[in-house]
Amino acid sequence: MNKLASEKPPLALIAGPTASGKSALALRLAEAVGGAIVNADSAQVYRDLRIVSARPSPEEEERVPHFLYGYRDGADSCSAADWTADARTAIAEAQGAGRLPVLVGGTGLYIRTLIDGIAPVPAIDPDVRAAVRAMPAGAAHEALARVDPEGAARVRPGDTTRTARALEVVRSTGRPLREWQREKTGGIGNKVALAPLVLLPPRDWLYARCDRRFEEMFSEQGIVEVRSLIERNLPPLAPVMRAIGVPEIAAWLRGELDRDEALRAGRIATRQYAKRQYTWFNGQPPADWPRFRDALEGDATDRALATLAESL
Repeated sequence: MNKLASEKPPLALIAGPTASGKSALALRLAEAVGGAIVNADSAQVYRDLRIVSARPSPEEEERVPHFLYGYRDGADSCSAADWTADARTAIAEAQGAGRLPVLVGGTGLYIRTLIDGIAPVPAIDPDVRAAVRAMPAGAAHEALARVDPEGAARVRPGDTTRTARALEVVRSTGRPLREWQREKTGGIGNKVALAPLVLLPPRDWLYARCDRRFEEMFSEQGIVEVRSLIERNLPPLAPVMRAIGVPEIAAWLRGELDRDEALRAGRIATRQYAKRQYTWFNGQPPADWPRFRDALEGDATDRALATLAESL
């Protein structure tokens, strides 16, 4: 069935790991169908990180409407709930203008929250949030284990984002996050005709692109972005300070690593991030979401667009 002719408004979704070619494919699709691109990448929401987050260039953003890119300050943490509310507004704005919304990004939590809904957790006490986000990663996980042992067992000690979120929820509300998650509301999955495509290209091709991407991050412009963040003295656990590339470039700027060491650390971090995303997008989305496993080279881009067109 042609979803553009169905009663539900269509929503295209291009997801996958970093450096898999999502943004370029989304731009091709949006130009072909008169669409608008909606960002679903947690680093690209920050105006502080155009180069380091590999945001679309100003020239690309002028070719079709782009939403939710660089619209938040680095001091303003963007939770999945925050982004979901903004995404719903952006999608409605695109639809109101007669454009196909093309959701694109690699932050699985954002995408899942938008499609499936979110736990109705009350607003976190600002003092609690500030205290939790200022804690060292190990201390935060130990604190979580004391107040929510089951929650701590479900989160890797090194996963600072999920650890901090679980700890601030139980401290602020008195209930573990998993209890709130049983009451999910607000998902748009049953309100749209979703046309998803998950990009899962060959890993060797993907990792080579990851290496090149970090080298581009470590450019003069990328260094300026990270230096500006350091000068603001933002909390170390602020999401913008933990974005891929920021810790490694910051370590070089502080003299903790030489340039080759920082490049090597950044390449490793980018590959590890891509590996985690690859695993998540391979297994977590519904089985009927198409997985496109070819590198986006040659006629593969046309085939990927054709796969999306079949869903639309």
